[in-house]
Amino acid sequence: MRNFMATAKALSDEGRVRIVAALAGQELCVCELIEFLELAPSTVSKHLSLLKQARIIEGRKSGRWIYYRLVGDDAPVEVLAAIEWVRSSLRDDPVARRDSERVSEIVAGRADACSD
Repeated sequence: MRNFMATAKALSDEGRVRIVAALAGQELCVCELIEFLELAPSTVSKHLSLLKQARIIEGRKSGRWIYYRLVGDDAPVEVLAAIEWVRSSLRDDPVARRDSERVSEIVAGRADACSD
């Protein structure tokens, strides 16, 4: 029950769902996620913390930056199913499509955004 509730809570906010969709197939720096969501760093940090607690994302530190990605195939089956549910549910969503384009723009400018 605890794992289910953590996953449900993590996916109960539009910002966190947008993070999950943005991380599909790529790794993003915290600064890129802040730019993408246009939210305060503390708010993005809280979202990332809840997603990490639910084992939906994982992070790695590189210099002064932390990069986040979706968990790998070794994650619990329930988490993988939840990620796939988000991805398939948003596949044809116009907001998700615009978000994907925005993330692509941010990644294209990566050299400027996350330099040490």
